[in-house]
Amino acid sequence: MSITPLMPVYPRCGVRPVRGEHCHLIDEDGTRYLDFASGIAVNLLGHSHAGLIGAVQRQAETLMHVSNLYGSPQGEKLAQQLVDNSFADTVFFTNSGAEAVETAIKCARAYHQNAGEDGDANRFEIITFANAFHGRTMATISASNQTKMHHGFSPLLEGFKYAEFDDLESAKALMGPNTAGFLVEPIQGEGGIRPASDEFMRGLRALADEHDLMLVLDEVQCGVARTGKMYAHEHYGIDPDILASAKGLGGGFPIGACLATEKAARGMTFGTHGSTYGGNPLGMAAGSAVMDAVANEEFLAEVTEKGERIRSRLEQFIGNYPDLFDLVRGKGLMLGIKMKVESRPFFVHLRDNHQLLTVAAGDQTLRVIPPLVIGDAEIEEFFEKLSAGAASFKAPEPA
Repeated sequence: MSITPLMPVYPRCGVRPVRGEHCHLIDEDGTRYLDFASGIAVNLLGHSHAGLIGAVQRQAETLMHVSNLYGSPQGEKLAQQLVDNSFADTVFFTNSGAEAVETAIKCARAYHQNAGEDGDANRFEIITFANAFHGRTMATISASNQTKMHHGFSPLLEGFKYAEFDDLESAKALMGPNTAGFLVEPIQGEGGIRPASDEFMRGLRALADEHDLMLVLDEVQCGVARTGKMYAHEHYGIDPDILASAKGLGGGFPIGACLATEKAARGMTFGTHGSTYGGNPLGMAAGSAVMDAVANEEFLAEVTEKGERIRSRLEQFIGNYPDLFDLVRGKGLMLGIKMKVESRPFFVHLRDNHQLLTVAAGDQTLRVIPPLVIGDAEIEEFFEKLSAGAASFKAPEPA
């Protein structure tokens, strides 16, 4: 047998963490890594947050799983916390970001098609945007225009059209009688930490209002305090109709959520959707602990302040290496360093030679997405490692 027990879909590196301490990961050989990757924006409270660990432990001792055939005090609590701290009136819980986006797509279509006499079965097309990443299911890869994600999985699902990101006219040109809504990341994550402009986001909101379309936001990566707002759309002064959330929402426990207004959820009636594990008591306990920690103005202000401090220092720092770095972009503690060379070799260099964990992204970008609980010591360590990494990096010769 040549295949590995773990299906070989990930090119796994040599780092093998077995323990976490606050903002560090410890390998099985004892090597310590500064974690400015956060499990790709998941571990927003770090790796040893007492409130999160305690909540999961207490819930595990009491009740881990029951069917959604029964009432859910734990789910009701977290749903209320999300409703109280967002635009939403109602929430459906999932196990992942991809499932949350799937629910959001179904919700947008059901708004038009499952509305009784007002329903329109022809309104099924979702306009999405170039270089987006919405997940790895059949619907979410179909919602992306990235052919590398399509390869080997044809035929794709129908009902998606691709516009240029941050280009309102491109979106307008695709609208027609079959359009159900827009699906967009306010800040593209995998696409290179690319924030949309105010004009674009407000323009989409205006188009949705004018034509009775659903504005669906994928905030799987940029949501839950990551940008210094509970959800990134707040930076633009608009509200969506539907929003997909996950990653940081569980602080490390697998959880996702589809948030919606009462109007947007009108088609999601009994029997239209479900999930065996979605909303399980363990996940709900984790999510409530995260919300207890982050859903307050003091915590959000600290994220904003730390993000501005790191961004300012990064902008000064990259000037020392004009052949290596181009610019810094992002919001809060969702930052990207756009490089003048491919970012992946530098990301590997920082990891293997300087024990600094970051994340590579599209558009030659290095993602800087640390736990939101970093302090002065971790910020100083980050710049020490980044500086040493930049000084010792030799860019590969072009092929």
